Order: sequence, then C-alpha cells, then structure tokens
Amino acid sequence: MPSGTVLSLNRYPVKSMAGEPVDELELFAHGVRGDRQQALTWRDGRRLTARAAPRMLAWTARSNGTQPIVTDPAGREWRWDEEGLGRAISEDLAKEVELADDERLMQDLPDSVLVTFQPTFERLAEELATDLDLRRFRTNVHATIDAEPFAELDWEGRRMTIGDAELELLHPCVRCAMVIRDPDTQEAWPQLLRHLHNDHASIFGINARPVGEAVIHVGDPIEVS
Repeated sequence: MPSGTVLSLNRYPVKSMAGEPVDELELFAHGVRGDRQQALTWRDGRRLTARAAPRMLAWTARSNGTQPIVTDPAGREWRWDEEGLGRAISEDLAKEVELADDERLMQDLPDSVLVTFQPTFERLAEELATDLDLRRFRTNVHATIDAEPFAELDWEGRRMTIGDAELELLHPCVRCAMVIRDPDTQEAWPQLLRHLHNDHASIFGINARPVGEAVIHVGDPIEVS
C-alpha cells in the first residue's frame, strides 16, 4: 500500500483568489471547511473565476474564523462583509460582480478535496525542464508518497487515510486553463497545459471526498489502500 506524509495544506476561502497555506484543515461532508465558501458572481449569477478574470489571482483571501479577510493588489485588507468591497473588486477587474456565500462550498467538483503528490510534481518539472510553482495547481493537500510519478491516475475508487481522516478517491483531476497563470504576475504560460494535455491526458492530482469529519495536519501520515 503506498504511503507517505503530508507536506503542505492550503485553503482558498474565495474561489479563484489566491489562498493561504495552513497547518491544519477541517474536513466535512462538502470538502474542506471554509474552502471556496465565498465566490464572485457576474452575468446572471454565474460564478466568476480566474479563467475569465486572471486578475483575481492578484487578490488574496485568508480565513478569519467566520469570514475571509481579503487583501487587494495594493495591500489593503477588507472584511468580506465590509461595505465597498464589491465595488472595489468590480473596478479592479473591470467586471460587475456580486459577492456570494455558500456553506456547502463552491468547488468545480462538489464535495471534494484536491490531493497532489510530490513524485508527480517533480516528474512534471523534469519534463518541462523548469522550476514549477505548486500554487499553480491550487491543491488542498500535497504529500510525499512511495509510488511512481502519476501512479494516482489508477487510484480511482480506492481509499486514502490522512492521519485519522478517511477519504474516498474519486477520478484524477483534469486541469483547466487556471494552471497556465503565474500566481504572482498572472502571466500566461500555455506550454504547461499543452504538455499536460499531450503527455498526461490533462491530468495532475486526484479528487477525493471525505468520509466523515476530521482534522488533518501537516506531517500527518498518508496511506492509500
């Protein structure tokens, strides 16, 4: 059974904004509590993402327990319920947006957690002959694993434990254009997505669904069965 250790954990309080590294994550039926609980909507209520508005990545969101604290590109901090935030975002993105909140979360794949593995990450960097920034992939859980690179492509339907938590492994994650954007500059690098498409069926990482509630931590052991 492949096993390893959690290297890093990340939460993204506002969908498509930059997120926050954390030492622990609370898992529940819908995924990671507070992960993508807030979002921007536009054009008849559709959720806006950085695919359509890469500038969203210049905004950062961190959890403050009950609501996110959002930092704009100039460094000003806003409470999610603070008057004027929606207008400030609309002006910066040049798109009319509204703020949305859903305790069931607003991932692209409902009720899921994204898990990535260091051997696959290192192999991808080798294939591209460059350093890669893991933030491009917006993973929740990144871990070592004693398995071959891209082994997770064959793990659909298996179970994974992280510390005391149990997760059902769903299908591998098919990546979208989000990964081409530099997390700091938003500059596009289409070669990354082309390489994933041509060599790895556009896949990087695997989606998982929590089985019950638990708290996971950096350094927790991982096992796939």
